[in-house]
Amino acid sequence: MKKVKILLVLFFVVMIAKDNYSQDVLKAPKYPDGVYIKENTRTRRAIPYPTLREADVMWSKRVWRVIDLREKMNFPLYYPDEPILDRKSLYQVILDGALLNGNITLFANPAFDDEFRMDMTKSEVEALIFKWDTLQSEDAVTGVMTSAPTKDAIESFEIQQYWVKEDWFFDKQRSVLDVRIIGICPLTVKKSEAGDIIGVTPLFWIYFPEARPVFANQEVYMRHNDAERRTLEDIFWKRMFSSYVRKETNVYNRAIVEYKTGLDALLEADRVKNDIFIWEHDLFHF
Repeated sequence: MKKVKILLVLFFVVMIAKDNYSQDVLKAPKYPDGVYIKENTRTRRAIPYPTLREADVMWSKRVWRVIDLREKMNFPLYYPDEPILDRKSLYQVILDGALLNGNITLFANPAFDDEFRMDMTKSEVEALIFKWDTLQSEDAVTGVMTSAPTKDAIESFEIQQYWVKEDWFFDKQRSVLDVRIIGICPLTVKKSEAGDIIGVTPLFWIYFPEARPVFANQEVYMRHNDAERRTLEDIFWKRMFSSYVRKETNVYNRAIVEYKTGLDALLEADRVKNDIFIWEHDLFHF
């Protein structure tokens, strides 16, 4: 019995020591999966932002949005929930970029700090994503109860929303009202002890400009035309997602839900969006 316990302890230690983020590498097909080889997306680069000086910004407003992946328009960011050869979910792309390639930095304390000050190490990310537990089982031959470590991970299908932090500004050098995304934060579902979904929990922030090169090489699903080479970068660049406002810059630094509820909160979110539209509309005379 003591030997069994010792072996189990050694096994558990070895498993922890080897606990590195890994995924089942999709084996390359023996033959091309299609009538041509896709090369465009893999070599694409993110379009550089136009040069912007502080003196050229005559007006700006910071806005925080919520992208709900349960809306049909946002499905390309949610699916596939299991990676396939040419497509992954947005969450899987971020996780691979952070833990496999090291070209995306994750920032901690997302509920209170969205200013990218507390970057996370790989071990901290793994501790956040993976949860160890002990599984009790009975040996069929000896009847002895044994314990074995199990690892549960936050899966892609559990990410149902994203927070988006962005800046709207008027560039007088180009005479345009423009917007740039600053950061993105995935939110995982929060469940009760009974297994019911009772809310969402923010995981981490990523600095969007740092992730743009990764997003530019990740193909997404496009309706009606599989040959249209559109990427995650295109989704955000062309604003091909549905969202609603959860916060704007204000003297109290509070979100809309802190002073409005229900339908009033939705109307307040529309008011913020409409104010930006009216500001641009009133700027020009026709």
